[in-house]
Amino acid sequence: MRDAYHEELDSIGEDLVEMARLVGSAVGRATTSMLDADLNLAESVIAADQKVDDLQHDLEARAIALLARQQPVATDLRIVVTSLRMSADLERSGDLAQHVAKLARLRFPQSPVPRDLHATILEMGQLAQRLMAKAAEVIVTKDVELALQLEQDDDEMDLLHRTLFQHLMDDRWKHGIETAVDVTLLGRYYERFADHAVSVAKRVVYLVTGEHADEIQTPAPVDGA
Repeated sequence: MRDAYHEELDSIGEDLVEMARLVGSAVGRATTSMLDADLNLAESVIAADQKVDDLQHDLEARAIALLARQQPVATDLRIVVTSLRMSADLERSGDLAQHVAKLARLRFPQSPVPRDLHATILEMGQLAQRLMAKAAEVIVTKDVELALQLEQDDDEMDLLHRTLFQHLMDDRWKHGIETAVDVTLLGRYYERFADHAVSVAKRVVYLVTGEHADEIQTPAPVDGA
C-alpha cells in the first residue's frame, strides 16, 4: 500500500513537470504568434491550454484523495500541499500565455506590438520561457540553490517591464492609445508569468527545507563570475 502511495506522489511530481513544460512552450509560441501575426499558431496555443487545465484538475483531485486516504505527515504532507499550490501557479501561467495568444488573435492580421518594441517583447517572451524551464528543472532536481537563483533571474524581467513603460511614457510615442493598452497588458502578462515561475521555485524550497525561501540566505555570487 505504501509503495502505491509513493508512486502516486511521484506521479503528481511528474505531472507538475509536464505542466511546467507545457506552459513554457505555450508562452514561447504565443509570443511568436503575436509578433508574426500568426493566427493559426495563436489558435493552437489557445486550444492547448485545455490540456494544462485538465492536468491541474486531475492533479488536484488525486492530491485531495491522498490527503483523505493516507493522512500524510511531515515531508509527505509538504509534498501534497506544495504540489497543489504549484499546480495553481502553473495553471495560471498557462492562462497568461493564452492571454498573449488571444491578443494576437484579436489584432490579427496586424501585430499588437509596434515594430520598435518587437525586440523587447521577444526578449520578455524568451526570458519567460527560460524561467519556466528552470522552474521545471527545480521540480525535478529539488535543487534549492537553483531555485533561489530564479528570483535573481526575475530581476531581468522587471527591468524589461520598466523599459516598456519608458517607451509608453515617452513624449515621442506615436502608436495611439489602443496600442499603448495592448503593450501595457502584454508587459503585465509576462511579468506575472515570471512571478509564477519564481513562486513554483520558492515552493520547492519549502518542500525540501521546510523553510520559506525568504528566510534562507541567497548564496553570494563567486568573484569574477
